[in-house]
Amino acid sequence: QANIRIIEATAKYAGLPMEKVYVNVDRYGNMSSASIPVALDEAIEEGRVRPGMNILSSTFGAGLTWGATVWRT
Repeated sequence: QANIRIIEATAKYAGLPMEKVYVNVDRYGNMSSASIPVALDEAIEEGRVRPGMNILSSTFGAGLTWGATVWRT
């Protein structure tokens, strides 16, 4: 989670309301490669991830580096 602008733009592009997007950049700043596992752990701990849910994880890096994963809990 580099910054909230990127998060909001990605959510909009994916057609997701921000209520379905887990955001923690306001607490930790940009954690680089640790952003996704930390956010996922927090979302699970807070009960926002439940069995049978689909999870979309997307990441962007320097230049044109990117990746995405979808899985069902």
